[in-house]
Amino acid sequence: MSELTGQVAVVTGGGRGIGRAVAIELAAAGAAVAINYLTNHAAAAEVVETITATGGTALAYQADVADAVQVRDFIAAVQARLGKIDILVNNAGHAESGLIQEMSTQAWRRMVAVHLDGAFYCTRLCLPGMISRRYGRIVNISSIWGITGAANEVAYSTAKAGLIGFTRALALEVAPSGVTVNAVAPGVIDTDMNAGYTPAEMEELRGRIPAARLGTPEEVAAVVRFLCAPAASYLTGQVISPNGGLVTT
Repeated sequence: MSELTGQVAVVTGGGRGIGRAVAIELAAAGAAVAINYLTNHAAAAEVVETITATGGTALAYQADVADAVQVRDFIAAVQARLGKIDILVNNAGHAESGLIQEMSTQAWRRMVAVHLDGAFYCTRLCLPGMISRRYGRIVNISSIWGITGAANEVAYSTAKAGLIGFTRALALEVAPSGVTVNAVAPGVIDTDMNAGYTPAEMEELRGRIPAARLGTPEEVAAVVRFLCAPAASYLTGQVISPNGGLVTT
C-alpha cells in the first residue's frame, strides 16, 4: 500500500502544468483525486484518463474557483462521489505581466479572486471535515515571486505573497486539530505559464539559476506529495521553494 491509499485529494487547476503533475503524483501515491478545471475540458479528461489507465481513481469537475457558488457545488459533488476530503491542493491560478499603472481594475480583481478567494472558498469548505477527523493536509501553490516580488508582475506577486500569509496564519489556527498547512513556492518551472516570456528573456532567466535549467512540474509535485504524506505531520506553516538555487532562504 502507498502512503496515501484510502485518502481523497482535491487539486484545483489540475488540468495542466503543475496541477496536472500534482494530480498524477498523488494518484500514484494511492489517493483518489478530484481535479478542478476552468475551461479546458480536454486537458482535464486527459489527466483523468492517465490516472485511471494505471488503476487509479480520478474525477474532473468544471468550476471557477473565484465563484463561491461554483466552489460550493464542486466540493459537494466531490464529497457525494468520493466521501471525505483529506487533502486540498490550492493550485488554480494564472499569470499576467505588465506595468501596474497599465493594469485594469478588472484584471487586478481577477488575479486576487482566483488565487486568494479561490483558496479561501475551497479551504473553508474542506476544513470542517478535516478538523472533525483530526487529520488533513492543505498545500497552497505560491511562487518564488511571492517571496521576492517581480517587476512587471506586481499583481501576481501580491496574490502569491497573500497565499503565503494565508498559509502561515491558517497553520497556526488549525495545528491543534491535526491539520497541516504549507505552501510550495516554485521557481521558474517549464510550463505554458511562461509563454509571455520571449526566448531572450527565458535565456537570461535561465542564466540566473544556479542549477542552470528550469524546473519541471514533476519536481514540484514530488514536494507536494511529501507534504501530503502522513509522515509530514510535524511540518506546518512552512514555505518550501523548489527553485534550483535562484533564491535561498
